[in-house]
Amino acid sequence: MNRTASLHRTTNETDIRLELDLDGGSTDSLIETGLPLFDHFLTALARHSGYGVRLGARGDLAVDPHHLVEDVGIVFGDALTRALGDAKGIHRYGQRYLPMDEALVLVVVDISGRGQCFWTGAFPDRPINGVASEVWPEFFKGFAGHARTTVHVVCQAGTNAHHVIEAAFKGLGQALAEATRITGEATVPSTKGVL
Repeated sequence: MNRTASLHRTTNETDIRLELDLDGGSTDSLIETGLPLFDHFLTALARHSGYGVRLGARGDLAVDPHHLVEDVGIVFGDALTRALGDAKGIHRYGQRYLPMDEALVLVVVDISGRGQCFWTGAFPDRPINGVASEVWPEFFKGFAGHARTTVHVVCQAGTNAHHVIEAAFKGLGQALAEATRITGEATVPSTKGVL
């Protein structure tokens, strides 16, 4: 089974190329967005998902990182949907409590065919290296909508904003690893017969 996808998306605000291999191993990942903090978080996601991710992205960072962060989420979600194909044999659900020092974040995913993101809890509301806190949920929302996946991200504890957001990306990676693993059954994991 070849669970890969290659996408190129260009808008007036961003230019993104992504190659995703769900079984490729994270050591094959190379991520360059022009925003080092975002590279750091995405590299953590790739490592904890076990996916091979090759991502080259440019965005209008002089305006705001928002467009880049959201659009990378969109492309990542589209790529996951393509790589999964009919989703036969996947586990479908994944969840992870991810601690990082004082931070504790819960990430739960359901590859349900219904894309929505719920970002709740006491997330620290301050910038990390000049990037506003309100930017990071945009990746998760863009991803959830285009991966047609329900995503819950809940900050349970944490005062260090970097720790909390990094835990969210790592938690998403681990939850996706669980949800997309092959179970050995050749059916779609739904009583409807489709996701």
